[in-house]
Amino acid sequence: MNTAQAKRVLETALLCSTQPVTVRDMRVLFEDALGADTLKALLEELQLDWAERGLELVSVATGWRFQSRPELRIYLDKLNPEKPPKYTRAVMETLAIIAYRQPVTRGDMEDIRGVTINTQIIKQLEDRGWVEVIGHRESVGRPGLYATTRHFLDDLGLSSLDQLPLLSSVEGQANVLASLNPPEADASQASLSLEDAIEAAESTEAQTAEAHTSDALTAQAEDLTNIAQEMPDSAKGQHHD
Repeated sequence: MNTAQAKRVLETALLCSTQPVTVRDMRVLFEDALGADTLKALLEELQLDWAERGLELVSVATGWRFQSRPELRIYLDKLNPEKPPKYTRAVMETLAIIAYRQPVTRGDMEDIRGVTINTQIIKQLEDRGWVEVIGHRESVGRPGLYATTRHFLDDLGLSSLDQLPLLSSVEGQANVLASLNPPEADASQASLSLEDAIEAAESTEAQTAEAHTSDALTAQAEDLTNIAQEMPDSAKGQHHD
């Protein structure tokens, strides 16, 4: 099989898959005839081939997938007019604390937020597949240590936690998570670009820094809630579903 044929097979497999395709699966596809370096070169060629099209080939935590470009979401949303589930400020801030400070216990989260965290918030995040208990702290009661999952990264369109913007405030972090390719969004309909999300979050951080008040979190609750409520349903399939 020549390179052109191999690229065609790989492209077809990626377009038809309902889940991200791992490099291991790609090697199985070619019965180990192609090594990891060759596959990487083919993937880079495919990215260039699709550079001017409505779809883009991206690497996420669990593999490679095609998805629509962020700027096209406003059009694709017209095909799915149903309202997305609403996310409260408490849910988004709890998710942000876990994502940016993991592993953390429920007590850690409550210390950071300054309020008691409802059990249903943690359960909702677990049910969505965004967080999980990865161990227990060796202290009184051995509380569970929470961390985000690879599925969480996939839903945000990221390949690793290192790609999360470095922001100090909880509200800024929650803004980023709500603005990126959101959890519960169709993977084919990406949200804002990473750059746009960072810009929005940094703007929020600047406003918070100027305020220098203990109730800054409350002051931004309405904006954060509005952003969270716009988040669409979970990434379950690709553009052709």
